[in-house]
Amino acid sequence: MPFMTNIFSLVLGVIALIIAIPALIPFLGWVNWFVLIIAGMGLLLGLVSDSNAGRNFNIFVIAICSLRLFVGGGLL
Repeated sequence: MPFMTNIFSLVLGVIALIIAIPALIPFLGWVNWFVLIIAGMGLLLGLVSDSNAGRNFNIFVIAICSLRLFVGGGLL
């Protein structure tokens, strides 16, 4: 079962990254709040897993979206 949680964590991370790519466009920064929620759920699944790949990937997505929100002031 821990192997499956890593796969689910990676899938959530990929979904979050796909949604985050258009959110890098100006005036779509508010989408990053939803990406943070999805990547956060993937991070929680990655913490339960034996492998670190899903956890590390979701931390990467969270870092990118957090930086984008910081630069845009939280909304833009």
